[in-house]
Amino acid sequence: MVSATEAASGAPTGPARLHIDGGRPPTAETVAAIAALCDGAEDPGAPEPVVLQLSGAPASGWTDELTVGLVSKWERVLRRLERLPTTTIAVADGDCGGTALDALLVTDVRIATPSLRLLPHVADGATWPGMALHRLAQQTSGTGAIRRTVLHGTPLDAAQALALHLVDEVTDDPVAALAAAGHSTALAGSELAIRRQLLLDARTVPFEEALGAHLAACDRALRRASAEGTT
Repeated sequence: MVSATEAASGAPTGPARLHIDGGRPPTAETVAAIAALCDGAEDPGAPEPVVLQLSGAPASGWTDELTVGLVSKWERVLRRLERLPTTTIAVADGDCGGTALDALLVTDVRIATPSLRLLPHVADGATWPGMALHRLAQQTSGTGAIRRTVLHGTPLDAAQALALHLVDEVTDDPVAALAAAGHSTALAGSELAIRRQLLLDARTVPFEEALGAHLAACDRALRRASAEGTT
């Protein structure tokens, strides 16, 4: 199930929140809920972080109603979430697989409870070949670290996820951790999006190709600092 709080209401009282139940497969409703969340977060007047509350893992038969078209829409809306001009924070509890794992892997700050288990989705006796596998490999220290997880669906507990930097913090008090994370995320807007993209590109783009993008970002920073110094 997907439920949203302040995601599309425009309420300025706090961060937009979305609960994603990994026990359900991607649906048109899920895609629409995340799209609405992104609409609100892309508003220049909405600098608050986005909070995703994640739990649940799919049971057997979860792909019965899926189509390639729906999977494509799901992956595209996740990519949009991954590029938001505001910080995205995940709070993951218990078993997290399916859509919950997919969403976790596109967030900036990841808080987990000690009961966390990351469960790659399995369909027809094999792990689901979605973009979660790509992100797991990109975000860890190498394919060897997660080979058993990607190939055989071996779960990762909270300690393993922390050691692999798939989560940033494991805590018994996720509410306090969320509040602290919200106060420590000062960068927002286009500058955050630029830094995030430079980080995402760092594993795959050669130095010579990356240099231009980094110099352009440096130029933006220098121009902004100069403009602030003259005001």
